[in-house]
Amino acid sequence: MKVAVLSGKGGAGKTFVSVNLAAVAKQATYIDCDVEEPNGHLFFKPENVHTTTVTRRMPEFDIKKCSGCRKCVDFCHFNALIYLVNRPLIFKEVCHSCGGCMLVCSNDAIHETKHPVGVVEDGWHKNVHVVTGILNTGESSGIPVIKEAEKIGKKEDGFIVLDCPPGSACSVMETITDADYCILVAEPTAFGFHNFCMVYELATLLNKKIGVVINKQETPYQPLEDFCKEHKIPVLARIPYDQTMASFTAQGKIVSECNEDAHTLFLELLEKIEGVVQ
Repeated sequence: MKVAVLSGKGGAGKTFVSVNLAAVAKQATYIDCDVEEPNGHLFFKPENVHTTTVTRRMPEFDIKKCSGCRKCVDFCHFNALIYLVNRPLIFKEVCHSCGGCMLVCSNDAIHETKHPVGVVEDGWHKNVHVVTGILNTGESSGIPVIKEAEKIGKKEDGFIVLDCPPGSACSVMETITDADYCILVAEPTAFGFHNFCMVYELATLLNKKIGVVINKQETPYQPLEDFCKEHKIPVLARIPYDQTMASFTAQGKIVSECNEDAHTLFLELLEKIEGVVQ
């Protein structure tokens, strides 16, 4: 069973929910797909970590063989190539590594090299296989790292938690594509509700089963409550704005391992999800 945990903005509690949900399971894999700012490993502190380098294919040009025919430039629909001062130039940030330019070159002037874009680290915390994708600074797309992290994490059977990037961009869609269930973590505020609506739209567009966890709730935020009722979205849990939970989290501890009430809360959340998916 693969459960994706989303939030429309950073700081809503997506990683908090993901980490604790994985921690209360008998056997779980936690995959941190928030590759630009991964922090689940700060709580799990995994041991026996193995590192895998992630690369993507990039074209390189042999200027001596290039005839200046511009077939590669004309082929590239992503406008990643231009022909300037009698030589082709590539914009690496735009290149989609499709390999088409190499195929259309009749002079064998293009070959591909491996360009490192990040790493995936995986290790263990008790019964949790912790997989963390880390994008190199300056890289424009984290999707290759997300794909590799999911590939490594999904080697394990059982319960898989996908800690998504915040928002609703392409990287989020890549993460949740084959998820069995989506948990939408929402803050009970006007700003939190606005961003919640964006991830709700994405999840429903992909026909995903969804439920809501309302985090840091002191009092109900009525527009969010009304929206969930109107669209028949189950509220799976309401996590209070609790000083004890906040203190454990600030210390880099997993709350469900330190607090009995939190353990019960996340165990009940897990059971609800299992009941819906199975």
